[in-house]
Amino acid sequence: MLFKKAKQQTPGESKDDRIYADLKQLIALQNRGSGASFVPTQPLHSVRAGWHASRWRGRGLNFEELRHYRIGDDIRSMDWKVTNRTRKPHVRVFTEERERSLLLLVDQRQSMFFGSQQKMKSVVATEIAALIAWQTLAAGDCVGALVFNDTYVSETRPQHSRSAVIRMLQQCVDMNHALAAGRIRSPGQVPVANQLDHVLGMAQRLCSHDCHIFLISDLSGCNALTVDRIKSLTQHNDVITSLVYDPLEQALPAGHRLVVSDGELQIAVDARQAKLAQRFTDGFDTAVKTLQQELKNYAVPVVCFDTVEPVQNQFKKLTARFATAAR
Repeated sequence: MLFKKAKQQTPGESKDDRIYADLKQLIALQNRGSGASFVPTQPLHSVRAGWHASRWRGRGLNFEELRHYRIGDDIRSMDWKVTNRTRKPHVRVFTEERERSLLLLVDQRQSMFFGSQQKMKSVVATEIAALIAWQTLAAGDCVGALVFNDTYVSETRPQHSRSAVIRMLQQCVDMNHALAAGRIRSPGQVPVANQLDHVLGMAQRLCSHDCHIFLISDLSGCNALTVDRIKSLTQHNDVITSLVYDPLEQALPAGHRLVVSDGELQIAVDARQAKLAQRFTDGFDTAVKTLQQELKNYAVPVVCFDTVEPVQNQFKKLTARFATAAR
């Protein structure tokens, strides 16, 4: 199982890509994720064009051209200065501004350094971030991120730049590689209380309006304030919350007695007790359903990614649902 303590890496030794994210693989997802997109396949000028169809926010207008008046043109678009100067009626033509900014909130806290079968939650989070970033960039929008661990937040302002996306992914990899089971923090590295809430507060200050915000986290430490801050972000932005989980967090393996450790403390769990196993599963399902229901009225989807199935496969299934909802 992957949740065993990670061995110490020697300099120059390649790391297991199930345990630690690999920048080359994250860049390669630019091509592997093709065909799966949160951008509905609508014509550019369709009123349903946009990232997802929860609602359509007002947008700014970009000046496109100045041309001669044609029968049927709205007289309110008449450019009177040019008309007076040329003695011929002219109108100003505008197109709706379509570019929007994406802000990824990528969780690389110690709670994400867990996986029981295929990959660590922290690795899955970086892959989700990469897929969304590449697709957003391909759609012509800007990409930014707040990548955070227990003690630090790395900020990348939204930009329409491939190199900026690669720098953001490098930040994800750097924080990801700093994770280790039972890591003892050096002096000065004091965990920030309610770091998740702190990052959501930063997102509120960065995204005043018309921004896509994608939270990628296991939501460890989620509380009433966390939910309130997500709700606040939806007042002027579109938000999706992605819950990254491991199957062992959802259900105990039947018929086994486990010893679970965080690298410092450990506890014995007897999954052979049917009632205990059922309570464990019910607790996970109830927590997810409660959060989904609470955010439903604010048009905030809570989508789940597990650590077993390849992320691009899960992504295609999920984005197919969004595409269907947009029609």
